[in-house]
Amino acid sequence: MTHPLQRLFAYTRPYRPRMALAVLGMLVYAVGSTGLAVLIKIIFDRVLPRQELVLVTALGIVGLYLLKGIGSYVSSYLMADVGQRVVMDLRNALYKHILGQSAGFFAQRTTGQLMSRISNDVGQVQQAVSETAGDLARESMALIGCAAYLFYLDPRLTLVCMTGAPLIVYPLIRLGQRVRRTTRRSQESLEHISHISAEAFTGHRIVKAFGTEAHETAKFDRAGLGLYRTNMKVTAALSSLPPLMELIGGIGLAAALVYGSKRIAQGYSTPGQFASFITALFLMYAPAKKLSRVNANLQQTMAASERIFEMLDTHTEVKEQPGAGPLQPFQRSIEFCDVGFGYDEGPGRILRGVSLSVMAGQMIAIVGRSGAGKTTLVNLLPRFYDVSSGAILVDGVDIRHVTLASLRQQIGIVTQETVLFDDTVATNIAYGSPQASRAEIESAARAANAHGFISNELAKGYETMIGERGQRLSGGQRQRVAIARAILKNAPILVLDEATSALDSESELLVQEALANLMLNRTSFVIAHRLSTIRRADAIIVLERGRVVEMGRHDDLVARHDGTYASLYQMQLLEGRRERRWGAAGT
Repeated sequence: MTHPLQRLFAYTRPYRPRMALAVLGMLVYAVGSTGLAVLIKIIFDRVLPRQELVLVTALGIVGLYLLKGIGSYVSSYLMADVGQRVVMDLRNALYKHILGQSAGFFAQRTTGQLMSRISNDVGQVQQAVSETAGDLARESMALIGCAAYLFYLDPRLTLVCMTGAPLIVYPLIRLGQRVRRTTRRSQESLEHISHISAEAFTGHRIVKAFGTEAHETAKFDRAGLGLYRTNMKVTAALSSLPPLMELIGGIGLAAALVYGSKRIAQGYSTPGQFASFITALFLMYAPAKKLSRVNANLQQTMAASERIFEMLDTHTEVKEQPGAGPLQPFQRSIEFCDVGFGYDEGPGRILRGVSLSVMAGQMIAIVGRSGAGKTTLVNLLPRFYDVSSGAILVDGVDIRHVTLASLRQQIGIVTQETVLFDDTVATNIAYGSPQASRAEIESAARAANAHGFISNELAKGYETMIGERGQRLSGGQRQRVAIARAILKNAPILVLDEATSALDSESELLVQEALANLMLNRTSFVIAHRLSTIRRADAIIVLERGRVVEMGRHDDLVARHDGTYASLYQMQLLEGRRERRWGAAGT
């Protein structure tokens, strides 16, 4: 299995020329750092005792600091640029991957969880590819340059000073493992917080209606406390690095002082050499200290990367077959041939042996008790899921053999839960038809009985922003905008999933009229909550426990007094009578 960091840095391949320039900047930085240690020897051996090369040395110091600064800026800027580009590519890939998953994938995961992967986890990775990787390369080069100069000056003294270095390796490894585990828990806690807040914000009306603000706040506080404790464990681990590095540095400096003073007394070294040695040793301390934190940062990145790649390795997409061609414009019939369906993780089949044939232009109603499989059946047509057995044919062609885009282009959908976007009314109507003109948008709105309220009741007409999920509109208004969107798409096949069940009587009349305009000359699949609305259907399909138990026209099915449809119809008639009696009593 590929290492998470290896997979992560594979995203840098398109930007290797920039990285090469960044490495060049790092080399310049390393040369500048090492050059400063070299100048110290000249200062102590020639400038201070003999007043030689004063101006040259002074200019050399300025030049080396300038060189070091240029190298640092170039490498930091280019690595940050590469890092931002990699994060952008990774976030785009993750978003595209998630959006391409099946409907079942979204049913098993919360919006907060998915948002956390895109924002929190990718944000954690950003530091690694933009800062940590640059620090690792730049400080390593500076460290190698100074170490090479130390060995050049005095190999024995260098080995003495580095005796404490191996002592830090084991603690760093253990510390890195702890940081990685704790960071993963921290990301999971962030994900939980995202889920809690998204759920509360989406359901804010229910929260307020039931007066549970305190309960939701307490739940968020508990999640925040958990995140705080986890983050403090990470902080405790990271905070132990600086004192540990300082202790090792102090041991090396003490050893250098004892051993170096003897070498000077014995005449094996000059004060300038020793001062240059100590300077190089000090110059090594900052890169070494940074590198110790780089390991911890990389462990944090690995934890976030693992979560990202877990998501990218999750495949529930409805895939196109190799060589799939476009579906030709629908003309004749749609057939469900012995269709069966069940979720892989579910206990059993939702649909079993469903067979039916629908001719072009027909209106087919699908009814049944809750959980019978009505919505699942129509969701198979645009391939939100793939059938588990059997086949669905459009004009004799198995829909699994055509491209998804060409199939879904020919299907319009209006659901009970209207999905609108935080944009203008015009943009929402033209969603899926971006080339539509204003005249076409208004024509669709008129057919959907929406033009009147858009023009007369909304401040900016078609340019009015409707808020998240269209919250600034009433339920009936949202539904008519959704119908206008389907009318503008002008798809020959239409799916209506209980499109009027949540509306009041006045809104329902307007929406029913709009739906009649929408269904004109189209092949329609209608899932109906109120059976009175489907009397004119060409055929009614009655589902029970995933099977077709009855099929026919309204009058024929009602005449079967012992049938499922007749039972459902009588039940709704009784409910209607009770409602009318209660209404009369209330007046």
